[in-house]
Amino acid sequence: MKSLAAGDLEDCLLNKVGARRQQLSQIVEEVQSVVHHLTTEISHQDVRFQAIPYSDTYNGNIKVLAPSQFLVTVPVKGLAGYREAREQRWRYYTLQGTRLSCPVQDPEGLQQWLEVEQFMKSLWQWHEADVNIEGDIVPAKVLQVFRKLVENAIGTCHLSGKVSMLTHHSAVWVAVETATRQVELELVPTVEIPTAWSEKARWPPCLKRWPSRQRAECIKSFGFALLACSHYHWQLSFLQAEQVLLQQLDEDGGCRRKCLRALRQMKEDVWCPGKRPVITSHHLQTVLFWTCEKYPHLRDWRVFSKAFLRLVRKLHKCVSQHFLKHYFVRKSNLFRYAGAGDLDAVAQRLALFLKSPQISQP
Repeated sequence: MKSLAAGDLEDCLLNKVGARRQQLSQIVEEVQSVVHHLTTEISHQDVRFQAIPYSDTYNGNIKVLAPSQFLVTVPVKGLAGYREAREQRWRYYTLQGTRLSCPVQDPEGLQQWLEVEQFMKSLWQWHEADVNIEGDIVPAKVLQVFRKLVENAIGTCHLSGKVSMLTHHSAVWVAVETATRQVELELVPTVEIPTAWSEKARWPPCLKRWPSRQRAECIKSFGFALLACSHYHWQLSFLQAEQVLLQQLDEDGGCRRKCLRALRQMKEDVWCPGKRPVITSHHLQTVLFWTCEKYPHLRDWRVFSKAFLRLVRKLHKCVSQHFLKHYFVRKSNLFRYAGAGDLDAVAQRLALFLKSPQISQP
């Protein structure tokens, strides 16, 4: 296939983006219905977990990482009035509650402990041994409780023919049969903290023009969340803050979001296809944020082809170096757990595209 001129590149990519959005909207609608029914039943079984309402518009609890991979954050209830831990306390237990002679490793980067005493108000159920060890709310134990609830809800909601548990994960994954394809959902119990900003997120840095200081303070007012993704430590998440940042990208008339959609299309079609790709929409979004920070002016986002290729070059650099800084917690590498071989394969495809831009496999 011959290389595409700048105008052809924009036309071809954005035509494909429109078709993708139409197909994906139908899948999201089906996923929303399943998630609503499951979480409503789970909430009836255990007051600690909140039902996710069905929404005709954007649903902030459902994040599309790839066309066949979704992240679903399930808010927990009964924890309010969060405050950062004042003192470091070493942990000496196993996940079964047995004391250890040596402390469990202290969390770093995007991970942190969570003590029930960090909340001014808490339901008595969060003090129970099924989720709590020596005052810590332990994500692995929360996941153990939650997994059983999901299994029960699939049967109770008569979804056994449509939804199935994926048992080869420590996290809670389900497969959902939609009208067009099978998709996989990771269901993650989430502690939402809308009243504070994490001390680990030292953002924005000084002397940065994007976003403005006023916009940054508005975004920080949406708070953060803690996801039950690992054994002892809760994972910091800023999904709502990121969504607000995305929504306000092009108020000056630029083409940033158009570039992100095109980048996502190429990633899914050519650079990194598959059910569970090493590069997700969240990685691409982070690349865009970093590029917006480096190029804050409208003049840098007027011409689609130039702006798009700039993003591709930034993505290629990050993938080649196996290093992509988290946008809010800048000491954390989002490629830390990615396979080196998988990243190298993507880097090779990106290099070929930059040498000769085309919108499908050569």
